[in-house]
Amino acid sequence: MCTAITYNTKDHYFGRNLDLEYSYKETVTITPRNYPFHFRKGKEINQHYALIGMAYVALDYPLYYDAINEKGLGMAGLNFPKNADYKEEQPEKDNIAPFEFIPWVLSQCATLEEAKSLLNNINIINLNFSEQLPVSPLHWIIADKKNSITVECVKEGLKIYDNPVGVLTNNPTFDIHMFNLNNYMNLSVEPPKNNFSNKLNLEAYSRGMGALGLPGDLSSASRFVKAAFTKMNSLSGDSESESISQFFHILGSVDQQRGCVHMGENQYEITIYSSCCNMDKGIYYYTTYENNQITGVNMYKENLDGKDLINYDLVKGQQIFMQN
Repeated sequence: MCTAITYNTKDHYFGRNLDLEYSYKETVTITPRNYPFHFRKGKEINQHYALIGMAYVALDYPLYYDAINEKGLGMAGLNFPKNADYKEEQPEKDNIAPFEFIPWVLSQCATLEEAKSLLNNINIINLNFSEQLPVSPLHWIIADKKNSITVECVKEGLKIYDNPVGVLTNNPTFDIHMFNLNNYMNLSVEPPKNNFSNKLNLEAYSRGMGALGLPGDLSSASRFVKAAFTKMNSLSGDSESESISQFFHILGSVDQQRGCVHMGENQYEITIYSSCCNMDKGIYYYTTYENNQITGVNMYKENLDGKDLINYDLVKGQQIFMQN
């Protein structure tokens, strides 16, 4: 399962936790402006905005999990099992496979409004990348520096929701996640008051009791609530160091530790990586399960007018600084 968030200080940030029981050989991948994007049922795009994000590159095609483009538009796909319902091809529509969706949007759109306009004619089709890489059930968060939306292709059709919290996890559908927040409107960062009974002398005996009842389990519904509460109440300085540190702390409130989510046999779901993209500076920061040190890749230090993908292997070994 996964969690994605947006966060703003002086700059604007977008990123996610990728929670799975297995990993492909994903890399931080930069797609330059002149890399030809081939779409199975659509027109080829030879010149476009440059992208940076996490991808598994197969047959020289970047299968992006999450990415931002040079204009500051970000997008991430998250697991959406049993709810995702992709359609048959429709001649009058833009027929885009799920694995093409992130490149299709980010290569063409500079803002969220442009993305919304592009989505008016989209048809997300049930098409595998290959026999070895079948289609994944996903829904998506798309965000620019101001706002975000959630996109879900379900049995009833394509649903596009305004996302005022800038958070997305997995099942259920986004409208239910948002309604569920009503159950937690009593949570607060302030010490609680005794509303139980004026006949009892009840007092707070610990700090943090205003948030008593905040979910702490690893289900997607609970992670949505916890990530939303943590993010909406989070305070950070404006420096890059303070901002990205706070971003990773927010994601850390819902990360998954090996052993806590058993997937059968000897498999356990873990937070394989966490990412934080500076949407203004084009920098992709990440940590991995075995490496807590933040690693960064700056897209503007590469030739963005090239035609070839640029890949950086993840730094996975723990980096420890010894002071003596």
